[in-house]
Amino acid sequence: MKYSIIFSTEARQDYDDLAAYIRAPVRDGIDKHLQQGPKRESKSKIKRLRELEKPGYRLRVGDVRVFYDVRAGEVEVLGIVDKKNADEWLRRRGVRS
Repeated sequence: MKYSIIFSTEARQDYDDLAAYIRAPVRDGIDKHLQQGPKRESKSKIKRLRELEKPGYRLRVGDVRVFYDVRAGEVEVLGIVDKKNADEWLRRRGVRS
């Protein structure tokens, strides 16, 4: 099943603000991992965020973290954040279970 990708307003701005050499691998990671298997956890790429209700998942692409939720047939990208700012982003934007 191929999932459709939807960017929140904040995530679209985050993506647009990335340097081109970072944006390309992030785009490729989203296309490769989120369109085909957004819930397929792995040790290095996809992690389910169990302590949070929202976002539900995190994709790691180099030093960038892509936070997203999965619904029936679609993936909503909520934020694209540098690794060093990821904890702060989760404190500010994450919804605890």
